[in-house]
Amino acid sequence: MEHTNETSVKFILIGLSSDPNLQVVYFLTILVVYLITLSGNLLLIFVVQINPKLHTPMYFFLCNLSIIDLCFSSSIVPILLINTLSKDTSISLHGCAAQMFFSLVLGATECLLLAVMAYDRFAAICKPLHYNSIMNKNLCSGLALSAWSGGVVNATIHVILTFQLPFCRSHHVNHFFCEVPAFLRLSCKDTRLNELAMYVAAGIISLCAFLLTLISYIRIITTILKISSSQGRRKAFSTCTSHLTVVTLFYGTIMFIYLQPRSSFSETDKAVSIVYTAITPMLNPIIYSIRNKDVKSSIVKNILRQSNFINTF
Repeated sequence: MEHTNETSVKFILIGLSSDPNLQVVYFLTILVVYLITLSGNLLLIFVVQINPKLHTPMYFFLCNLSIIDLCFSSSIVPILLINTLSKDTSISLHGCAAQMFFSLVLGATECLLLAVMAYDRFAAICKPLHYNSIMNKNLCSGLALSAWSGGVVNATIHVILTFQLPFCRSHHVNHFFCEVPAFLRLSCKDTRLNELAMYVAAGIISLCAFLLTLISYIRIITTILKISSSQGRRKAFSTCTSHLTVVTLFYGTIMFIYLQPRSSFSETDKAVSIVYTAITPMLNPIIYSIRNKDVKSSIVKNILRQSNFINTF
């Protein structure tokens, strides 16, 4: 094994900025975003669990999405917050490998899960009479398990390939977390196999998931346009707009990072990475709550119930 891959080796995460004033701004902004992410996703999971009416396939997948967002953000943001105000921004080899593994697992799982959620919407709108038989518990569990398994396989391959490389050029990672593209730029060895694996994985997971989502929505839109009632069309579209918003935001940023040439890295990549590691996990529960009457009514009822309980004392 190369000396650069020994367990005593540490990497230095450059972070978002070296300007002290900007560091304070970034810290406060990201901290607020992270707190909203935690509270929003936990609230959504709680609301779904306490309301039997929300025990449906759509909300089952939505809870999985919230768990992913909680874990995804928590695998990256706390370290980012510490490093933003700390002079020591080093991370151990094992710590870096663990962060890369979990971020890859959760990122790939979210890609696949969004495609599964598109299929769920397709079944609900295009096959309404057979929806319950199509999206039964076994299928829902199997689809969710497949998404998680795909994420684990993807992460395992990338982490093994990445940390077999010798990092001779530098141990200073021009990023705020351990991400594959940033590490490939540190290696003095030919990384074509790693790049090929990255592009193939991104193609299979991101592009295929996006195409499956696109096909599902083409079928959905075709079905909706056949509905004679304008009110019926609006109701059908309203069940899909939240998911479409999340899909566009997440797939767009992921494909931008993982399908670009290695040499084209810029500071823009850090901003794009912030979107899918911090902003998207925060927006997901907000988007689904704002656009969803069932979730909003459950939240309001629970708040009123708690208020009435307090007023009795």
